[in-house]
Amino acid sequence: MKYLVILGDGMADRPLKELGGKTPLEYAATPNMDKLAAMSTVGLVRTVPEGMKPGSDVANLSVLGYDPRKYYSGRSPLEALSIGVIMKPGDVAVRTNLVTLSDEPDLAEKRMLDYSSGEIPTEEARELIESIQEELGNERLRFYSGVSYRHCLIEANGTTETELTPPHDISGKRIGEYLPKGKMGEELTELIRRSGEILKKHPVNRKRVAENKRPATHVWFWGAGTRPQLDTFFSKFGLKGAVVSAVDLLKGIAKGTEMYSPCVKGATGTLSTNWQGKVDAVKECLADGIDYVYLHFEAPDECGHQGNVADKIASIEKVDWAVGELYEFLKGLTDAFKIAVLPDHPTPIECKTHTSEPVPYMIYDSLKPIVSGLKYNEKDAQKGYFMDNGQMIMEKLTEDENA
Repeated sequence: MKYLVILGDGMADRPLKELGGKTPLEYAATPNMDKLAAMSTVGLVRTVPEGMKPGSDVANLSVLGYDPRKYYSGRSPLEALSIGVIMKPGDVAVRTNLVTLSDEPDLAEKRMLDYSSGEIPTEEARELIESIQEELGNERLRFYSGVSYRHCLIEANGTTETELTPPHDISGKRIGEYLPKGKMGEELTELIRRSGEILKKHPVNRKRVAENKRPATHVWFWGAGTRPQLDTFFSKFGLKGAVVSAVDLLKGIAKGTEMYSPCVKGATGTLSTNWQGKVDAVKECLADGIDYVYLHFEAPDECGHQGNVADKIASIEKVDWAVGELYEFLKGLTDAFKIAVLPDHPTPIECKTHTSEPVPYMIYDSLKPIVSGLKYNEKDAQKGYFMDNGQMIMEKLTEDENA
């Protein structure tokens, strides 16, 4: 049996007036997902446990079968794993975004214009983070570059008792009340302020401004946590697993669970990612003896954070294309197979950030196709079977293995 999970990050949404009361998922042309849904178990699943924040870290762990109430230790430590940072006992990892703030003189009066600095390329971002490390890093604080705008600060003998706000939660807002608070609050706020002085004069930013691109004006801290302790995927489920993703969070989860994670050239985590390359990587994994592949597409989430309806629809339609490609590929193999399709959480256009409501899922079993009479969207999913936690996706997929 082969298992494939196709995860459209943030794909779920809420009805929009400009779409005639439909969600982007309802409005998009999704013939492949609808065809598969008609033969699948369809319903809603709660991927974020009550009381936990609806981050991609929590939700993806849940869908992968790892109860976040047991395994979650913060977002940035998972990303640090992917970057290759070896965390020592007492170390705290802090997600460090390169962001674009408005140009008011007073830091507290500035607004969060862009949590991604115009989706700054990795090569340019690396130069900026290297300068930040040179100017602001020391024996206790070290900055490490990641992918695009996503980077990492390691605090030796650090603390998780600092109140930090994700930058995508405050798009367009004045940052004063969202600056770091608590044990490291003043120090991290000062680092944000000083980063503005360093980045303002950096050649990379001068070039971006000349090209009418958004500069990375400051660093922004969030997602702090301690070194994760994850069971290996094979020891937990008895399956050889792989994760295909562009983002450090998912690659870090793969590393922490000892799942294979291929490097796909041109995979960016945006609408312009190498969609074909990621699909081809899945095919190679399944053909080469991998039992379970988790294919993660970040683009719908990015478009939701940006409030871009047209691009979110386009990203959903690309996910639909991938579903069709991989369904046909799996039909050509000799193994029976199951496919699950779902988001990790909603990222509604109207609020530009993650929410906690249950998300639509479907699970197709090539040995037991059913007649559901349903399409794949939020409305039809309400007519189906409700799962109370995300780990039930893995339980449903592997129930025959465990019988």
